[in-house]
Amino acid sequence: MSVGYNAKPVMSQINLSLEAGKILAIVGPSGCGKSTLMRVLGGLDEPLSGQCELLGVSVADASSREREAVLRRSGFLFQGSALFSSLTLRENIEMPMREFLGTSAAQIRQLAEYKLALVGLAEAMDKLPSEVSGGMAKRAGIARAMALDPEIIFLDEPSAGLDPISSARLDELILKVRESFGTTIVLVSHEVPSILRTADFCVYLDSDTDTMGAYGPPKDFLLAGSHPKAHSFFSQNKIS
Repeated sequence: MSVGYNAKPVMSQINLSLEAGKILAIVGPSGCGKSTLMRVLGGLDEPLSGQCELLGVSVADASSREREAVLRRSGFLFQGSALFSSLTLRENIEMPMREFLGTSAAQIRQLAEYKLALVGLAEAMDKLPSEVSGGMAKRAGIARAMALDPEIIFLDEPSAGLDPISSARLDELILKVRESFGTTIVLVSHEVPSILRTADFCVYLDSDTDTMGAYGPPKDFLLAGSHPKAHSFFSQNKIS
């Protein structure tokens, strides 16, 4: 499979699969196409060539109804959390529920409050995004990604801009979501300590060849004799 924009490939020779309930990290140098690959894996964009299946469905070949159905089984956290600034945290989580769940306003409010409590924001649910810290906003973004109880969640740079303590807490939340609900998680990150704490598998994108350079458990890339560029990336960015 190859991915890119306007018929111009950014990354090619991508061949991977991920077992349900696992965490995959997409890593590589800045500008190598990590977010582009995540959007294709998440069904938001189509591959330039080859096949990409999301939850067993080839999104490019699916009808509009099938595509909508499979995307509804997915959740997304984009860079910067992308919360609506004029809505409270609770109202942000309620929005997708109101659109897709045929249930009462009271039940939707109760579900939204449960999702926020799950990520440790029960006391902040009526605050605006501007009134909470960056780490809290990221957790609220994860709560919104979980609003419709997705089978798979895509997280774009979840730890970016966070201090080490907030980043570690977010990692704990990601693991909690996977362990509690069996959710499959795909995340884009350049934070090696976070990747080593959370990911079961890692795909390293080689910006020199514009291909998938390596795929495997991230701790394997710390070993001498592993893929040279992936080893260098992990070794230089690892914090003991």
